[in-house]
Amino acid sequence: MGGVARYYDSAHGRHQPVSTEITGYTASALVYLHALTGDERFLSRAIRAARFLAHRAWRVEWQAMPFELDPPRLAYFFDCGIVVRGWLAVWRATGDPEFLEPAVALGRAMARDFAAAAGEWHPVLNLPEKSAAAREPLRWSRAPGCYQLKAAMAWHDLDEATGGKEFEGPYRRSLEAALATHDAFLPGHSEPAKVVDRLHAYLYFLEGLMAGGDDPRSAAAIAGGIERVAGYAAAGNGQLERADVYAQLLRIRLYAAASGAAPLDCAAAECEAALLHEFQAVSPDARIDGGYYFGRQDGRWSPHVSPVATAFALQALAMWDGREAGRVPERYLLI
Repeated sequence: MGGVARYYDSAHGRHQPVSTEITGYTASALVYLHALTGDERFLSRAIRAARFLAHRAWRVEWQAMPFELDPPRLAYFFDCGIVVRGWLAVWRATGDPEFLEPAVALGRAMARDFAAAAGEWHPVLNLPEKSAAAREPLRWSRAPGCYQLKAAMAWHDLDEATGGKEFEGPYRRSLEAALATHDAFLPGHSEPAKVVDRLHAYLYFLEGLMAGGDDPRSAAAIAGGIERVAGYAAAGNGQLERADVYAQLLRIRLYAAASGAAPLDCAAAECEAALLHEFQAVSPDARIDGGYYFGRQDGRWSPHVSPVATAFALQALAMWDGREAGRVPERYLLI
């Protein structure tokens, strides 16, 4: 099949529905694992995931990528960017235009269909009419914000892939909007659990800045953002923790150090790596063994074993283990 569920609920023994975003992340993760190990099985499975997105999920008649397929009622700006980057990862690994062509088509649809007033991008569209869905300011995924910059990286990556500048404008528009608004994103909510959830999204913003080149504003935002997220994460340690936050924080520290945006705080990074190891499941159940639990609250594990948290954790820990050899993957291999 090739499609990947949002997560596996170990408490009830069932998978959630297949998600195009999670399938896109999985394609990128498998390409990274292939680059890391040379194992062709990873690339074979990445191709399956990319083909699922191209031939089963992509709605040619609508020029839209649904969030889920049953039914295909919504399209998310963020998810579309992750799918484009997944296709491009497989295209780079194979050279097959089967994956570049839909990536370009979806990149164009993002710029055309999600454009909103004041330099924003609608977070969600109703399908098939592509009208803007109602926004919910206290739910970051249902509101525009700086986190969208990671999805906008897809436009930067498309320009690199095609050798043109068709998508330069949309990426720069996203960058300027994110830099202008990111300070207000945190804490963003009065509930501690929701603040931790927003840390994960704010780290998407920091990751998206890596496509901003040598802009000193991007470097300053990355350095300051690392400290902000670390402070909030430390405040929640022992009460509410998420594997993806630790993984993304460790990963952006290593990228920032490699690019010169911020020096590496080795003690903090070592602590984050150690905490991240604790989230890995060890189980006789092959469906969760080796995966990473989504979160931990008051010492109790969430029953959700997350493909994205697992992919982020694997990459972050591989980068940490290879730091002395300078093994920081190229930006396009960022999951």
